[in-house]
Amino acid sequence: MKIPKEIKKITKNLEKEGFEAFVVGGCVRDGLLKKKPKDWDIASNATPEEVREIFGNSYSNNDFGTVTVLTESEDPTLKEVEITPYRTEEDYRDGRHPEKVEWAKTIEEDLSRRDFTINALAYRPAKDKLVDLFDGKKDLKEEIIRAVGDPEERFGEDALRMMRAARFATVLEFKIEKETKEAIKENSSLLKDISNERIKEELLKIIMSKNAATGIEILRRLKLLKHIIPELEEGYEVAQNKHHVYDCYEHSILSLKYAAENDYNMHVRLAALLHDVGKPEVKEGEGEEATFYNHEVVGAKTAKKILKRLKFSNKDIKKIVKLVRYHLFYYNVGEVGESSVRRLVRNVGKENIDDLIKVRKADRIGSGVPKAEPYKLRHLQYVIEKVSRDPISTEMLKIDGNEVMEILDIDPGPAIGNILTVLLGKVLADPDRNNKQFLVREVKKLGEMDESKLKELAEASRKEIERIETKRDKMTKKKYWLT
Repeated sequence: MKIPKEIKKITKNLEKEGFEAFVVGGCVRDGLLKKKPKDWDIASNATPEEVREIFGNSYSNNDFGTVTVLTESEDPTLKEVEITPYRTEEDYRDGRHPEKVEWAKTIEEDLSRRDFTINALAYRPAKDKLVDLFDGKKDLKEEIIRAVGDPEERFGEDALRMMRAARFATVLEFKIEKETKEAIKENSSLLKDISNERIKEELLKIIMSKNAATGIEILRRLKLLKHIIPELEEGYEVAQNKHHVYDCYEHSILSLKYAAENDYNMHVRLAALLHDVGKPEVKEGEGEEATFYNHEVVGAKTAKKILKRLKFSNKDIKKIVKLVRYHLFYYNVGEVGESSVRRLVRNVGKENIDDLIKVRKADRIGSGVPKAEPYKLRHLQYVIEKVSRDPISTEMLKIDGNEVMEILDIDPGPAIGNILTVLLGKVLADPDRNNKQFLVREVKKLGEMDESKLKELAEASRKEIERIETKRDKMTKKKYWLT
C-alpha cells in the first residue's frame, strides 16, 4: 500500500514508543482498490492517555477512546487522523449502541467486531504486514460484500450495517454475498431502531453516488426501502397511462438515474426521485386512459412528510417540495404567454428555476422519451430568462425625473423624459457613467439645449436602446438554440 508521509510519521512515533500501529478499515480497502481514501484511521494497543502523551497536538471527543491527531498537511483527508485503541464491543441491546466497550489486546480481536470482510483489514507499515482474518482481500478481488462472521449477529449489533451493505454495493459496484443478503432481508425491520439522522446519512451517500438508481433498487430488493421511504415503494408495479412506458416506481428511479448521470445536485436528485410519489394515492382508472389529477400537489405534501421524517433541514425541504410541486408546469410555444411564465418564476423562485428545468429533463427521460430537452422546453428557458432579467429602462439610472426638475427648476413635461432617455443612452455606452456626479453635470448641459435638438438626441438614444434590446434577445435565443 502507498502510505502518505503524515500517516507514516504517526505510526512510526507510536511504534518508537513500543506500541503497535495499524492502518485500518476503509482506508486499507480503498488503498487496495487503488482509490484515494476519504480519511485515515489508525488502530493501536496504546490507550487514549498514552496516545495523547505522544501527540501533543490532539484531542478526544467520544466514548470509544478515539484520539484525533492534528497534522500540518494541506490535504484535507490528512489534516485530522483518528487513532483508536483496539477494542471489543458487547450487548447491543438497542440495535445501535454497545452496552459495553473494552480495550482489546490484539488487532485480531479488534477486527473481529467489524462489519464486512472488506473493512476488516489492517496494515502495519512498520512491518509491511497485512492482517486479513476473513479473506477480505479475496472478497475485494471478487467484488463481494460479506459480513464478518455471522451476519445475523452483525446486523443485530447495529442494524444500520444493512444500509451500509447496500451503500457499499452501490458505490463499489459489488455484489452482496448470499447469506449476508438473506440476513438483511430477514432483519430489515430492525431499521426501526435506528435514528432517522443515521438513516438519512447513509441514504444520501447512495443518492449522491453515480449509481444512485441502482442503490435505491438494491434497498427495495433487500426489503429495506419499505422501512425508509415506504411511500416510494407504493408505486411499485402501479401502472401509468399512455404517456408513460414504466410503472410509477421504475419511472422514479429512472428519473433519478438521469439526474445522477448528469451530476445534478442533491435537491434535483431527491426531487427527481420523489416528483411522482403522489401518483398511487390519486390514481383513477386503469390502462392507457388512467388519470393522476393533482398528483403534483399531493406529491409535494408527501415529499414534505418524507423529508421531515428523515430530518432534512427546513431549507432543503422547502426547495425540494417546490420542485416536486411545480414539476408538472405546462408550456407550449405561442399558447402560454409571458405573464404565465412570470407567475411560474414567482411561484418557484428565480433561484430554483434552473433546478426545476433539470427535474423536468429527468422526468422526461424517466418516462421513456428520447429527448431530455425538446424545442418547447428550450423555448421556455428563453422566455424565463427574458422575463427574469431587468428591462432596459430609465429606472436603471441613478437619477430620476424629480431630481431633473429640481436641478433645472422646471415643471413636468416632455423634456424630462427626453433628458432621461439621452442619459440612458450615454450610460449604456459606458456603464461607469451611471454615477450622480456625471449625471447631474449632463442634466445641466441638456437643460441648456433647445427643444428640437433634445428631441433629436432622445430619438437617437431610443433607436440605440431598441438595437441593444434586439441584440440581447438574439443572443438569448442563440443560447437555447432557437432561430
